[in-house]
Amino acid sequence: MARLQNYFTSAKGNSAPQSQSITTEQPASEQTPRVRHLAIIMDGNGRWATRRHLPRLAGHKAGVNALRRVLECAIDESIEMLSVYAFSTENWGRPHTEVDGLMRLFWETIRSDIEKLHREGVRLRHLGRLKDLSPDIQKAVQDSVDLTQNNTRIGLNVCFNYGGRAELVDAVRQIIADGRNPETIDEDMISSYLYTRDLPDPDMVIRTAGEMRVSNFLLWQSAYSEYYATPTLWPDFGKEDLCAALDSFHRRQRRFGRLG
Repeated sequence: MARLQNYFTSAKGNSAPQSQSITTEQPASEQTPRVRHLAIIMDGNGRWATRRHLPRLAGHKAGVNALRRVLECAIDESIEMLSVYAFSTENWGRPHTEVDGLMRLFWETIRSDIEKLHREGVRLRHLGRLKDLSPDIQKAVQDSVDLTQNNTRIGLNVCFNYGGRAELVDAVRQIIADGRNPETIDEDMISSYLYTRDLPDPDMVIRTAGEMRVSNFLLWQSAYSEYYATPTLWPDFGKEDLCAALDSFHRRQRRFGRLG
């Protein structure tokens, strides 16, 4: 927990106004849990498009609009970090036309949104295997990360070409390459080799579209995250859905394996 507290303490330099958190029936107190880092499995774009007799790419474009909307809502709710599952290592197995469309959409979204994100104090970070992406996407991602690295209003971690198992494999490979003594390997060391090194673990993971799977998302980091599933398809997800999830979180007791 010290890593999480230190991270958020260091990110308090932002002068952006803070909105009030959601009101629940539970009286406010220091014991009321708060979502500082929210992670979302953005599922249901394809089904959203199919129900409207539209191509799947139209669903993904609607999903980008939903992400813009939810990012604004997260800022309003004083969430300090948002991690979103945009493209998994398994998604390469989808039809070639869909993968190409997703890559193009990712590149176009970075190019069109980065200046606005920067002005609004969003700190962008990519999580995943960047080297597998095309050179133009790699450059666009790195330029965006560099441009926004000192922003403090909210952190946006985009998990693109990400897989929880791939992340652990990459960490183990690097530990071996660095010649670390096996006797010194512990949880802190492994965490320091993950894509999320120096980031706090998510307090809550939301999955849209009614599925009940973790789908290889932040496997190590979400060991004690609170999970919330909603039948709402991702392109339809908005402020009311986010507030319902946060309200559910506020009513829970987080024990982290301890007796409560």
